[in-house]
Amino acid sequence: MTDLLLKNIRPMGRETADILIRDGKIARIGAGLDAPGVAVEDGGNALVIPGLVEAHTHLDKTTWGMPWYAGRKGGVLQDLIDNERNERVPLGLDVHRQSMRHAIALIANGTTHIRTHVDIDTDHGLSLLEGVLQTREALAGLIDIQIVAFPQSGLMVRPGTLDLLDAAMAAGADIVGGLDPSSMDRDPKGQLDAIFALAQKHDAPIDIHLHEPGELGAFTMELILERTQALGMQGRVGVSHAFHLAMVPPARIEALMERIAALDVSIYSTGHPSANVPSLKAMRAAGIRVGIGCDGIRDTWGPWGEPDMMHRARIVGMKNGFRRDEELELLLDTASGAGAASIGVAGHAVTVGAAADLTLLAGETLAHAVVLQEPRPLVIKGGAVVARAGNAVIEAP
Repeated sequence: MTDLLLKNIRPMGRETADILIRDGKIARIGAGLDAPGVAVEDGGNALVIPGLVEAHTHLDKTTWGMPWYAGRKGGVLQDLIDNERNERVPLGLDVHRQSMRHAIALIANGTTHIRTHVDIDTDHGLSLLEGVLQTREALAGLIDIQIVAFPQSGLMVRPGTLDLLDAAMAAGADIVGGLDPSSMDRDPKGQLDAIFALAQKHDAPIDIHLHEPGELGAFTMELILERTQALGMQGRVGVSHAFHLAMVPPARIEALMERIAALDVSIYSTGHPSANVPSLKAMRAAGIRVGIGCDGIRDTWGPWGEPDMMHRARIVGMKNGFRRDEELELLLDTASGAGAASIGVAGHAVTVGAAADLTLLAGETLAHAVVLQEPRPLVIKGGAVVARAGNAVIEAP
């Protein structure tokens, strides 16, 4: 935590002002502020927003900075999962090194908080988690990292995985993960009973990947919502992807969204270009806490992606058909302040008393900033400058 006087910036696109940071928190916002002895940064009339939030990614998977991987497979989800699990060791994918590269690039591009899923399976045990835990420790003070213990290869279908998830939570993972309880495990009751029990044992939140389409996905969502209510876990459960919320009839979607909002279940969307994705505008209008994320970045699954939440925001915006300024502003909020709320980070805002986790953006307005492909002029974490002009203060390995 540190003190800093940030001069000549436009908080949330408003009139030019200064921000005084004391002990890592925003102490004052106003014009012509002065603080003798405090370091000064001139923002150059840039916009300033709460730091960007990566609400759904996989730091353990990226091949960023490695030689080009030409062995990607097509096929169904199971083929992609199996190929990745089998290729990690032959590829020499060092999780600590690769997650450092991914996370440092996110810092350089304005992200102050990450929620990452880390594979836990019977082939690799806790080794992938150990690599990301090293990264979290190495980057402490530069970025906050939440870790989801994620049974990517299945839970009930791979005996021993539940014990590994339990061990992962004891070793430092923050969130219990799940994956397609009906289509992957073919035992939705078994998987959901197991992960909700594990969450209660460790007093931890839950984040479940739900790719299941149409009525199957809606059925599984209803089971998740039933357990959330019955176990009093409102505000502690999230569902990633939730493709079914764009696939069942409108009245069914509306009813599901109403219940999701009432139980304070978060939804995390990546704006997947080749999938049906739930309407961001409809979810936000329903009162659902929504975060967005880059998902996998240039990994064994696919060659696409950038470790940059503004890049991902543009993808999500195009997928949602956003054109109007108010829509782009909603999108930017979902990638920053509202995105933080979706992963349980309260008070992430450009207001007095808030943590000084801030990202400066080029642009005339907030909407303009979303579509510009410009480096972030400055990124501040806890009052300290952690990136400048698109470069983090720490070099990637």
